[in-house]
Amino acid sequence: MSDNGIGPIGGYFEFELRNRRRFPYFDTARFQSARSAFLALVRAGRPARVWIPRFICDAMLAPLVQEGIECIWYDVDDRLAVAESASIGVHDWLLYVNYFGVCDANVAELIRRFAPDQVVLDYSQAFFSPPRMEAVATIYSPRKFFGVPDGGLLASRIPVSLPEEQDRGSFSRVSHLMRRLGDTPEAGYADYRRAEESLTDLEPRRMSRLTERILSSIDFDNASRKRRENFMFLHEMLGGENMFAANIAQYTAPLCYPFMTADAGLRDRLINHRIYVASYWPDSIGRVSHDWAVRMVRNLLPLPIDQRYGRKEMRRLASVILGASE
Repeated sequence: MSDNGIGPIGGYFEFELRNRRRFPYFDTARFQSARSAFLALVRAGRPARVWIPRFICDAMLAPLVQEGIECIWYDVDDRLAVAESASIGVHDWLLYVNYFGVCDANVAELIRRFAPDQVVLDYSQAFFSPPRMEAVATIYSPRKFFGVPDGGLLASRIPVSLPEEQDRGSFSRVSHLMRRLGDTPEAGYADYRRAEESLTDLEPRRMSRLTERILSSIDFDNASRKRRENFMFLHEMLGGENMFAANIAQYTAPLCYPFMTADAGLRDRLINHRIYVASYWPDSIGRVSHDWAVRMVRNLLPLPIDQRYGRKEMRRLASVILGASE
């Protein structure tokens, strides 16, 4: 569709993406990123203060800094639940992260413990967990689960106006996706880093047409099923070696398999086998104090379980870890 509303006929071909006409959480507001969705939410709700977990990337702090809203840190315990010391004021919000997509039980407990209309849920790592409509809002980041250049979703119980301007930067963020499709992940890593850095502009914009089109082509049922299967398979293989204390049995379709190890060299050995795992919350290392919390940053490996892979790849991954632990 062109800007004047008249669709073109003929011309060169585009990528042929199947249009399933199924958009995830269809009633959510669509922004260019999760952090811009959070900024729009904060502007609409104007909380006095926002309680933030120490385990979080600085990207989610930026909207609060920009709006001059006070941030209060709170701890999570070794189950990744909100610590008992958190006590929010009547005009405060509390932001909670559904870590790795395995904290659904913690979310239910949180909703019972605090007034739901003071709770904001960060589901950037829990795309397949449905929004909790009794909470202030639930925020999603699809690009952590799928090959999209950008995008954020917001389900909110308070009115949040969608911006008039639509994001047009998606085309500058697709190089790493193309390279991963037709080249190696190593070849596109620098492009991936540049794409991530380009999303630091917080000013809310509507989700790009390109990202909407890609999301509409995804088989979400298959992606959810594959993630659950891979997660369960790895847990059967590695559960006995996993030092992660949280209950990881409560999930819908996780982001990854969180594997805690005392082996500081395991990450490098995985890389040597071309198995790449993310590093979460390096920004938080100066904020945490408990020994287990420091280990969470340094020694937790979020093992990939996504829909691109099956039993063959999971066995390969587990064999490298089990071989290293023998």
